[in-house]
Amino acid sequence: MSMSFDQYMKDMVQPMRDELTRLGIEELRTVEEVEAKLPGAEGTALVVVNSVCGCAAGQARPGVARALENEITPDHLFTVFAGQDKEATAQAREYFAPYPPSSPSIALMKDGELVHFIERHQIENRSAEEIAADLVGAFNQYCK
Repeated sequence: MSMSFDQYMKDMVQPMRDELTRLGIEELRTVEEVEAKLPGAEGTALVVVNSVCGCAAGQARPGVARALENEITPDHLFTVFAGQDKEATAQAREYFAPYPPSSPSIALMKDGELVHFIERHQIENRSAEEIAADLVGAFNQYCK
């Protein structure tokens, strides 16, 4: 029995999802889930726009993992997967204005308002350690 392309992609992407969910980051896979969680998230919320690209694997996800080792972390941890859960990702990006869509990217929100954003171009040219340091600085500033 041959595997469908959709099943192949799902199997290929699952480890990329697991890399974040095993850190306690909740996946938002539908527009309804995004709307139920993001606008009403009291306190601080980290939203990771995950991606299959190399910079997500090499820098973004490891950077997020290191940042979450900080003593001060956001109250809520969410992720959407660009290219996989397209509608959920598009809905989450509505909260990231004025930034254009980019994946991967990392948003920090406080009481439903965007307070810190790391775009793809700020991920591609930096190490996981630099991204972690950037996030830790934002956590220390906004997640008190």
